[in-house]
Amino acid sequence: MDGLTRDPFREDVLEGLAKPQKAIPSRWLYDEKGSQLFDQITRLPEYYPTRTELGILRERADEMAEAIGPDAVIVEYGAGSLLKIRLLLDALERPAVFVPVDISASHLDAAADELQADYPDLVIQPIASDFMASNLGEALPEAAGRRAGFFPGSTVGNLGDDDICRFLRNARADLGDQACFVIGLDQPKSPDILVPAYDDAQGVTAAFNKNLLVRMNRELGGNIDIGAFAHEARWNGAASRIEMHLTSLKDQSVKVAGETFAFRKGETIHTENSRKIALDAFSALAETAGWALTRHWTDPDGLFAVMLLEAQ
Repeated sequence: MDGLTRDPFREDVLEGLAKPQKAIPSRWLYDEKGSQLFDQITRLPEYYPTRTELGILRERADEMAEAIGPDAVIVEYGAGSLLKIRLLLDALERPAVFVPVDISASHLDAAADELQADYPDLVIQPIASDFMASNLGEALPEAAGRRAGFFPGSTVGNLGDDDICRFLRNARADLGDQACFVIGLDQPKSPDILVPAYDDAQGVTAAFNKNLLVRMNRELGGNIDIGAFAHEARWNGAASRIEMHLTSLKDQSVKVAGETFAFRKGETIHTENSRKIALDAFSALAETAGWALTRHWTDPDGLFAVMLLEAQ
Protein backbone atom coordinates (compact mmCIF):
# COMPACT_ATOMS: atom_id res chain seq x y z
CA MET A 1 0.00 0.00 0.00
CA ASP A 2 1.54 3.33 -1.02
CA GLY A 3 1.09 6.60 0.78
CA LEU A 4 -1.82 7.65 -1.42
CA THR A 5 -3.89 4.47 -1.20
CA ARG A 6 -5.99 3.61 1.82
CA ASP A 7 -6.91 0.02 2.63
CA PRO A 8 -9.93 0.24 4.97
CA PHE A 9 -9.85 -3.51 5.68
CA ARG A 10 -6.20 -3.35 6.76
CA GLU A 11 -6.85 -0.23 8.85
CA ASP A 12 -9.85 -1.75 10.64
CA VAL A 13 -8.06 -5.04 11.33
CA LEU A 14 -4.92 -3.42 12.73
CA GLU A 15 -6.92 -0.98 14.83
CA GLY A 16 -9.29 -3.70 16.03
CA LEU A 17 -6.61 -6.21 17.01
CA ALA A 18 -4.83 -3.53 19.06
CA LYS A 19 -7.86 -2.91 21.30
CA PRO A 20 -8.13 -4.38 24.81
CA GLN A 21 -11.23 -6.23 23.57
CA LYS A 22 -10.16 -7.16 20.08
CA ALA A 23 -12.94 -6.39 17.58
CA ILE A 24 -13.31 -6.13 13.80
CA PRO A 25 -16.37 -4.55 12.14
CA SER A 26 -18.87 -7.12 10.93
CA ARG A 27 -18.96 -5.74 7.38
CA TRP A 28 -15.62 -7.46 6.71
CA LEU A 29 -17.26 -10.87 7.15
CA TYR A 30 -18.89 -10.40 3.75
CA ASP A 31 -16.27 -11.05 1.10
CA GLU A 32 -17.36 -13.34 -1.75
CA LYS A 33 -16.90 -16.52 0.31
CA GLY A 34 -18.50 -14.94 3.38
CA SER A 35 -21.50 -13.85 1.35
CA GLN A 36 -21.89 -17.37 -0.03
CA LEU A 37 -21.71 -18.84 3.47
CA PHE A 38 -24.26 -16.36 4.76
CA ASP A 39 -26.63 -17.40 1.99
CA GLN A 40 -26.27 -20.96 3.29
CA ILE A 41 -26.96 -19.77 6.85
CA THR A 42 -30.27 -18.26 5.78
CA ARG A 43 -31.46 -21.72 4.73
CA LEU A 44 -30.52 -23.52 7.96
CA PRO A 45 -33.32 -24.94 10.14
CA GLU A 46 -32.08 -23.04 13.21
CA TYR A 47 -31.96 -19.69 11.44
CA TYR A 48 -35.54 -18.43 11.78
CA PRO A 49 -35.15 -14.78 10.57
CA THR A 50 -35.02 -15.43 6.83
CA ARG A 51 -37.91 -17.86 6.56
CA THR A 52 -40.01 -15.80 8.99
CA GLU A 53 -39.43 -12.57 7.07
CA LEU A 54 -40.07 -14.33 3.76
CA GLY A 55 -43.43 -15.46 5.15
CA ILE A 56 -44.31 -11.88 6.06
CA LEU A 57 -43.27 -10.64 2.63
CA ARG A 58 -45.27 -13.33 0.83
CA GLU A 59 -48.39 -12.45 2.80
CA ARG A 60 -48.03 -8.66 2.89
CA ALA A 61 -46.00 -7.61 -0.16
CA ASP A 62 -49.14 -6.32 -1.87
CA GLU A 63 -49.73 -3.90 1.02
CA MET A 64 -46.12 -2.76 0.93
CA ALA A 65 -46.28 -2.29 -2.84
CA GLU A 66 -49.47 -0.24 -2.53
CA ALA A 67 -47.74 2.04 -0.02
CA ILE A 68 -44.73 2.48 -2.33
CA GLY A 69 -46.79 3.14 -5.44
CA PRO A 70 -46.14 2.71 -9.18
CA ASP A 71 -43.01 3.50 -11.23
CA ALA A 72 -40.72 3.45 -8.18
CA VAL A 73 -36.95 3.41 -7.85
CA ILE A 74 -36.13 0.68 -5.32
CA VAL A 75 -32.78 0.87 -3.50
CA GLU A 76 -31.79 -2.26 -1.57
CA TYR A 77 -29.05 -1.67 0.99
CA GLY A 78 -26.76 -4.62 1.79
CA ALA A 79 -28.41 -6.47 -1.06
CA GLY A 80 -26.82 -9.92 -0.77
CA SER A 81 -28.49 -12.68 -2.79
CA LEU A 82 -31.49 -10.59 -3.96
CA LEU A 83 -33.94 -13.28 -2.88
CA LYS A 84 -36.42 -11.14 -0.95
CA ILE A 85 -36.62 -8.30 -3.46
CA ARG A 86 -38.29 -10.67 -5.91
CA LEU A 87 -41.38 -10.85 -3.69
CA LEU A 88 -41.62 -7.06 -3.62
CA LEU A 89 -40.88 -6.64 -7.34
CA ASP A 90 -43.64 -9.12 -8.20
CA ALA A 91 -46.11 -7.08 -6.16
CA LEU A 92 -45.07 -3.61 -7.37
CA GLU A 93 -46.81 -1.79 -10.20
CA ARG A 94 -44.30 -1.07 -13.01
CA PRO A 95 -41.14 -0.77 -10.89
CA ALA A 96 -38.85 1.52 -12.87
CA VAL A 97 -35.34 0.89 -11.54
CA PHE A 98 -33.75 -1.43 -9.00
CA VAL A 99 -30.48 -0.35 -7.36
CA PRO A 100 -28.85 -3.09 -5.25
CA VAL A 101 -26.02 -1.88 -2.99
CA ASP A 102 -23.55 -4.38 -1.53
CA ILE A 103 -19.93 -4.39 -0.37
CA SER A 104 -19.01 -7.58 -2.28
CA ALA A 105 -18.77 -6.54 -5.95
CA SER A 106 -18.39 -10.02 -7.42
CA HIS A 107 -21.26 -11.47 -5.38
CA LEU A 108 -23.42 -8.44 -6.23
CA ASP A 109 -22.75 -8.64 -9.96
CA ALA A 110 -23.56 -12.35 -10.09
CA ALA A 111 -26.82 -11.85 -8.17
CA ALA A 112 -27.78 -8.86 -10.33
CA ASP A 113 -27.15 -10.82 -13.54
CA GLU A 114 -29.36 -13.64 -12.28
CA LEU A 115 -32.11 -11.20 -11.35
CA GLN A 116 -31.85 -9.44 -14.72
CA ALA A 117 -32.39 -12.74 -16.53
CA ASP A 118 -35.68 -13.19 -14.66
CA TYR A 119 -36.77 -9.53 -14.96
CA PRO A 120 -35.57 -8.51 -18.44
CA ASP A 121 -37.67 -5.33 -18.56
CA LEU A 122 -36.40 -3.99 -15.23
CA VAL A 123 -33.53 -1.51 -15.22
CA ILE A 124 -30.97 -2.82 -12.70
CA GLN A 125 -28.08 -0.59 -11.63
CA PRO A 126 -25.88 -2.35 -9.03
CA ILE A 127 -23.57 -0.23 -6.85
CA ALA A 128 -20.62 -1.90 -5.10
CA SER A 129 -20.33 0.01 -1.83
CA ASP A 130 -20.45 -0.33 1.94
CA PHE A 131 -24.02 0.70 2.69
CA MET A 132 -22.83 2.56 5.80
CA ALA A 133 -20.49 4.72 3.72
CA SER A 134 -22.81 5.26 0.80
CA ASN A 135 -23.72 8.68 -0.50
CA LEU A 136 -25.95 7.65 -3.37
CA GLY A 137 -28.05 10.71 -4.05
CA GLU A 138 -26.55 11.75 -7.40
CA ALA A 139 -26.06 8.13 -8.49
CA LEU A 140 -29.76 7.31 -8.19
CA PRO A 141 -31.88 7.70 -11.32
CA GLU A 142 -35.06 9.72 -11.53
CA ALA A 143 -38.42 8.08 -12.18
CA ALA A 144 -42.07 9.02 -12.28
CA GLY A 145 -42.67 7.31 -8.95
CA ARG A 146 -41.12 7.71 -5.53
CA ARG A 147 -37.86 6.34 -4.24
CA ALA A 148 -38.15 3.49 -1.76
CA GLY A 149 -35.43 1.96 0.35
CA PHE A 150 -35.43 -1.77 1.06
CA PHE A 151 -33.35 -3.21 3.89
CA PRO A 152 -34.60 -6.72 4.71
CA GLY A 153 -33.06 -9.20 7.11
CA SER A 154 -31.72 -8.37 10.54
CA THR A 155 -28.64 -6.39 9.44
CA VAL A 156 -29.87 -3.22 11.13
CA GLY A 157 -29.40 -5.11 14.39
CA ASN A 158 -25.66 -5.33 13.70
CA LEU A 159 -25.45 -1.58 14.34
CA GLY A 160 -25.34 0.49 17.50
CA ASP A 161 -27.79 3.34 18.01
CA ASP A 162 -25.42 5.99 16.64
CA ASP A 163 -24.73 3.94 13.51
CA ILE A 164 -28.44 3.22 13.00
CA CYS A 165 -29.17 6.95 13.13
CA ARG A 166 -26.28 7.72 10.77
CA PHE A 167 -27.43 5.08 8.29
CA LEU A 168 -31.03 6.29 8.39
CA ARG A 169 -29.94 9.91 7.93
CA ASN A 170 -27.80 8.94 4.93
CA ALA A 171 -30.68 6.96 3.45
CA ARG A 172 -33.03 9.88 4.04
CA ALA A 173 -30.62 12.11 2.07
CA ASP A 174 -30.25 9.46 -0.66
CA LEU A 175 -33.95 8.84 -1.14
CA GLY A 176 -35.37 12.34 -0.73
CA ASP A 177 -38.40 14.06 0.71
CA GLN A 178 -41.12 11.84 -0.76
CA ALA A 179 -39.42 8.56 0.04
CA CYS A 180 -40.41 5.52 2.05
CA PHE A 181 -38.31 2.72 3.51
CA VAL A 182 -39.15 -0.95 4.12
CA ILE A 183 -36.90 -2.42 6.85
CA GLY A 184 -36.71 -5.80 8.56
CA LEU A 185 -36.26 -5.87 12.34
CA ASP A 186 -35.61 -8.96 14.46
CA GLN A 187 -37.62 -8.83 17.67
CA PRO A 188 -36.55 -9.66 21.26
CA LYS A 189 -37.10 -13.31 22.18
CA SER A 190 -35.78 -16.22 24.25
CA PRO A 191 -32.04 -17.06 24.10
CA ASP A 192 -33.16 -20.67 23.60
CA ILE A 193 -34.24 -19.62 20.09
CA LEU A 194 -31.50 -17.08 19.48
CA VAL A 195 -28.29 -18.91 20.36
CA PRO A 196 -28.84 -21.93 18.05
CA ALA A 197 -29.66 -19.53 15.20
CA TYR A 198 -26.10 -18.19 15.44
CA ASP A 199 -24.34 -21.47 16.28
CA ASP A 200 -25.91 -24.09 14.04
CA ALA A 201 -25.34 -27.82 14.32
CA GLN A 202 -23.82 -28.07 10.83
CA GLY A 203 -21.11 -25.51 11.61
CA VAL A 204 -21.94 -23.16 8.74
CA THR A 205 -22.01 -20.09 10.99
CA ALA A 206 -18.67 -21.15 12.47
CA ALA A 207 -17.20 -21.35 8.96
CA PHE A 208 -18.70 -17.92 8.15
CA ASN A 209 -17.10 -16.37 11.23
CA LYS A 210 -13.72 -18.09 10.79
CA ASN A 211 -13.63 -17.05 7.13
CA LEU A 212 -12.65 -13.62 8.46
CA LEU A 213 -9.37 -15.18 9.63
CA VAL A 214 -8.93 -16.81 6.23
CA ARG A 215 -9.43 -13.42 4.60
CA MET A 216 -6.87 -11.79 6.94
CA ASN A 217 -4.31 -14.43 5.95
CA ARG A 218 -5.04 -14.05 2.24
CA GLU A 219 -5.33 -10.28 1.93
CA LEU A 220 -3.09 -9.06 4.75
CA GLY A 221 -0.29 -11.62 4.71
CA GLY A 222 -1.39 -13.18 7.99
CA ASN A 223 -0.05 -16.39 9.50
CA ILE A 224 -3.10 -17.22 11.61
CA ASP A 225 -3.68 -20.86 12.49
CA ILE A 226 -7.41 -21.08 11.75
CA GLY A 227 -7.75 -24.22 13.84
CA ALA A 228 -6.46 -22.37 16.90
CA PHE A 229 -9.67 -20.31 17.05
CA ALA A 230 -13.25 -21.38 17.73
CA HIS A 231 -16.55 -19.76 16.83
CA GLU A 232 -18.64 -18.64 19.80
CA ALA A 233 -22.15 -17.18 19.95
CA ARG A 234 -23.06 -15.41 23.22
CA TRP A 235 -26.32 -13.90 24.43
CA ASN A 236 -25.78 -10.49 26.05
CA GLY A 237 -29.04 -9.89 27.88
CA ALA A 238 -28.13 -6.41 29.11
CA ALA A 239 -27.60 -5.21 25.55
CA SER A 240 -30.35 -7.43 24.04
CA ARG A 241 -27.99 -8.88 21.47
CA ILE A 242 -26.27 -12.00 20.23
CA GLU A 243 -22.52 -11.51 19.98
CA MET A 244 -20.26 -13.51 17.68
CA HIS A 245 -16.67 -14.04 18.79
CA LEU A 246 -13.58 -15.88 17.59
CA THR A 247 -12.04 -17.43 20.70
CA SER A 248 -8.35 -18.26 20.96
CA LEU A 249 -7.91 -21.89 22.04
CA LYS A 250 -4.40 -21.30 23.40
CA ASP A 251 -1.82 -18.66 24.24
CA GLN A 252 -0.45 -17.59 20.86
CA SER A 253 0.90 -14.78 18.70
CA VAL A 254 -0.20 -14.04 15.16
CA LYS A 255 1.16 -11.79 12.44
CA VAL A 256 -1.16 -9.70 10.28
CA ALA A 257 -0.05 -6.98 7.85
CA GLY A 258 3.42 -7.00 9.34
CA GLU A 259 2.21 -6.49 12.92
CA THR A 260 2.32 -9.05 15.74
CA PHE A 261 -0.60 -9.55 18.15
CA ALA A 262 -0.61 -11.71 21.27
CA PHE A 263 -3.64 -13.74 22.41
CA ARG A 264 -4.23 -15.34 25.75
CA LYS A 265 -6.12 -18.62 25.84
CA GLY A 266 -9.81 -17.70 25.92
CA GLU A 267 -9.28 -14.18 24.55
CA THR A 268 -11.62 -13.27 21.73
CA ILE A 269 -12.05 -11.18 18.61
CA HIS A 270 -15.56 -9.71 18.71
CA THR A 271 -16.81 -9.92 15.11
CA GLU A 272 -20.55 -9.16 15.11
CA ASN A 273 -23.50 -8.01 17.16
CA SER A 274 -27.07 -8.90 16.29
CA ARG A 275 -29.38 -6.77 18.39
CA LYS A 276 -33.03 -7.55 18.92
CA ILE A 277 -34.78 -4.18 18.94
CA ALA A 278 -38.38 -3.56 19.97
CA LEU A 279 -40.53 -1.54 17.59
CA ASP A 280 -41.00 1.43 19.92
CA ALA A 281 -37.25 1.75 20.47
CA PHE A 282 -36.56 1.64 16.75
CA SER A 283 -39.33 4.15 16.03
CA ALA A 284 -37.67 6.65 18.38
CA LEU A 285 -34.32 6.24 16.59
CA ALA A 286 -35.97 6.64 13.18
CA GLU A 287 -37.63 9.89 14.22
CA THR A 288 -34.27 11.46 15.03
CA ALA A 289 -33.15 10.65 11.47
CA GLY A 290 -36.16 12.16 9.69
CA TRP A 291 -38.41 9.12 9.37
CA ALA A 292 -41.73 8.11 10.91
CA LEU A 293 -42.73 4.48 11.46
CA THR A 294 -46.22 4.40 9.96
CA ARG A 295 -46.96 0.67 9.57
CA HIS A 296 -45.52 -2.68 10.49
CA TRP A 297 -46.22 -6.33 9.81
CA THR A 298 -45.26 -9.34 11.96
CA ASP A 299 -45.54 -13.12 11.96
CA PRO A 300 -48.09 -14.79 14.28
CA ASP A 301 -45.41 -15.51 16.92
CA GLY A 302 -43.98 -11.99 16.87
CA LEU A 303 -40.48 -13.26 16.05
CA PHE A 304 -39.81 -10.69 13.33
CA ALA A 305 -41.23 -7.42 12.03
CA VAL A 306 -41.17 -5.60 8.71
CA MET A 307 -41.61 -1.84 9.08
CA LEU A 308 -42.66 0.94 6.74
CA LEU A 309 -40.96 4.27 7.36
CA GLU A 310 -42.10 7.49 5.67
CA ALA A 311 -39.84 10.50 5.15
CA GLN A 312 -40.78 13.43 7.38
